This record gives sequence, C-alpha cells and structure tokens, in this order.
Amino acid sequence: MHHMDLALNVFFTPKDLKLGKTMPIYFSKNDPSTSPRILPRDREEAASIPFSISKLTYLLEFFSFTQESPQAKASEYTLTQCELEPIRGEAKFCAASIESMLDLVGALFGSSTKFKVLTTTQLKKSTTLLQNYTVLEAPKEILAPKMIGCHTMPYPYAVFYCHSQESENRLYQVLLGGENGERVEAAAVCHFDTSQWDPSHVAFSVLGVQPGSCPVCHFFPADNLVWMPLPA
Repeated sequence: MHHMDLALNVFFTPKDLKLGKTMPIYFSKNDPSTSPRILPRDREEAASIPFSISKLTYLLEFFSFTQESPQAKASEYTLTQCELEPIRGEAKFCAASIESMLDLVGALFGSSTKFKVLTTTQLKKSTTLLQNYTVLEAPKEILAPKMIGCHTMPYPYAVFYCHSQESENRLYQVLLGGENGERVEAAAVCHFDTSQWDPSHVAFSVLGVQPGSCPVCHFFPADNLVWMPLPA
C-alpha cells in the first residue's frame, strides 16, 4: 500500500472505543532532528517570510523548490488549506510559530482563560508505523467545553493547522497496546456532527459512511496538539 494509504488508519467510530477492541492504527514516527524547525516569531527570519498562496512562486524560489517537486506540491497544499474559509460553526487558523499559536488559542478561549495541552505519548517506543493495537483500559473521556486541535502540516518549517468546532465533540485518552509490545497513551476525538464536512473528506471513504450519517473519530499523532481550557 502507498504510504499515505497506510497513514489513513487513524479513523474509527465511537463503537470501536471500548476495552479489548483491536484495530490497525498508524502512528507516525517523526525524528525531531529531521522534522521542520519551529521559527520564533520575533526572529527577523520568521517575520520576513510571507505565508500566502499568492506568494507561492516567490516561496518556491526562496526555498529552492522546483515547481513540480513533491516539496512544492506539499507547500501549495498547506498554503491552500490554511486560506480556505472555515465551515459553518468552525474557527480555524494556521500558526507558523509557537508564540502565534498560543496567542490565537488564547484569543479563541478568552484572554483570561488558562489552558493546557493534550498529546499522544508513546510509552514504549518502536519503529513500526502501522500495526494492530488493542484498547488495554476503558477509554477515559476528558471533559472539555471547547477544544482546539492543531495538526502539523507539510512545509519547509513547522506549521500547525488549528481548528475548533462548535458542534459536539468528545475528547478521550486511550491506552493502547501494540502487537509488538509497543504501548501508546493516545489522544482521540470524536466529532458528532459531520454534516458540514466536505463529502470528499478521506474519513468518509475510510469508514464507508456519508457526511452527517454517524460520528467520526480519529487518533492524534504524537506531533499534534489538543488544547483545552482549564476549569475556572
């Protein structure tokens, strides 16, 4: 199977979220030494690089990417996704620095609101990308009135695509055991209203469902972040 086909093994439905359930799951293994670096916002370098699809030609030249290269296609995809209008009930933004991500998360939650982050943690690591995992403990629901999921995007430097939906979402921590002995404490979310999603969203083809027909859940890779407000 193609690498991207394997990487789609992160979607499931709420009925799968139970003790003893076994399912194939893909967890990317990103090497920090080769991952795109995060640019500090106050660095002159970060401020001088435009982040807009209208500047794509300049950016490809700036990063020395040929127009038909995989890097160019990935950069174009990320810039396009970041400039799409949000769907109804959604707030979204792309952050190219940790500082801007924290500022924008704080603005969505409210300036006086304190917040924390949830991530997927590999407790016992391996290099296997896709394998069968079994739910080892009853999944723990994390009660949060609002959440913001931030996903890493392919780009020459670290870019996070962050979004939050007003419709019902439930956040979980799930302890998983891999067939090779790997253990993962995974963050997962279930979206209960998918009626506004693009019908071509890969989750629908993976699960064999239609928009709005049933909740769609997914696990977060270890390099993704889920922000939630702390109780007042």
